[in-house]
Amino acid sequence: MSGSILEVKNLTTFYKTRMNEKVCSVDNVSFNLENGKSLGIAGESGCGKSTLAMSVMGYYFPPLFYESGNIIIDGKDITSLEADVIRTTVLGTDIAYIPQAAMNALNPTRKIIKFIEDVIKAHNLDMTKKDVYDLARERFNVLNLPEKVLDQYAVELSGGMKQRTVIAISTILKPKVLIADEPSSALDVSSQKIVIRLLRELMEKGFIRSMVFITHELPLLYNVTDDIMVMYAGEIVERGSAKEMVFDPIMPYSKGLMNSIIVPEEGTRGHVLQAIPGAPPNLKIKYEGCRFQERCRYKNECINLPLEEQSAGTGRTFKCRLSEKKLRDLYKKDESASGKSQNYKTGGTVTEAAV
Repeated sequence: MSGSILEVKNLTTFYKTRMNEKVCSVDNVSFNLENGKSLGIAGESGCGKSTLAMSVMGYYFPPLFYESGNIIIDGKDITSLEADVIRTTVLGTDIAYIPQAAMNALNPTRKIIKFIEDVIKAHNLDMTKKDVYDLARERFNVLNLPEKVLDQYAVELSGGMKQRTVIAISTILKPKVLIADEPSSALDVSSQKIVIRLLRELMEKGFIRSMVFITHELPLLYNVTDDIMVMYAGEIVERGSAKEMVFDPIMPYSKGLMNSIIVPEEGTRGHVLQAIPGAPPNLKIKYEGCRFQERCRYKNECINLPLEEQSAGTGRTFKCRLSEKKLRDLYKKDESASGKSQNYKTGGTVTEAAV
């Protein structure tokens, strides 16, 4: 099957503070996810990645509020649905969510099978306890998770096992779209590799059709996703294929993200890390222009034009006042001045050592 399984159009959501101030964490965001594909969302802490994930679920609780836009899953617009309808007909089947603190999402006083019963019976009251147990046992076996986990408490499981269990519970109803919010951030390298393999298996075996994977680690996304979007201060500032975004970013913020991390790839080992100066803008303020401008090393080159999304080839877009050619010329000038290449095109692939 082809076509978009998820379409987000001009979505704006905000938080309301105790002082009744509006904090716009997702501002006029639009993107689509193709059926059978995986999309990565990257950006520094506080840029709005997790808020975007929760907003796309269409299930809002104060202090998070919906303002405008549309969320369409497999042709169905869920934006205007009541919360109870979303909970019983959308969550778990059309779209599922693995929270950022997944290892702490399980009540330590309940056995794992009880969580699965709650998820299934919210959608199918006719299933008996035996039916639920048989389905859970079959799913755990397919995903190489020990069956004994079903009769254990969360406190009896290791961190990696908790994470894998939460993933299995979230996908028990075969959702069309899975949103994984930094599912490997609190794990050691070995456990990260297991979790990433599990997510790949879920797609290969048809338990999920498409996936949104959120993290701040661009090289990790290269090994997990087809496309990557970079988010900054509530906006999507660049999108392209995983290879393009990791090895050849265009927008200065995306370039800064790559320059601020180590990629253990031949040809980049002599690379000097470069921090992005300054801090993200205050999202209580409504910005009309470039939100990255005050931190951008090329701000003196900016021309006084409205900030618009630019195209840089099939499926690739970025937000900047400077053209792609102008930016690439500036990058080449910097490389010549420093005597070191900042280009990540090595002809190979990002190492999977950390995956």
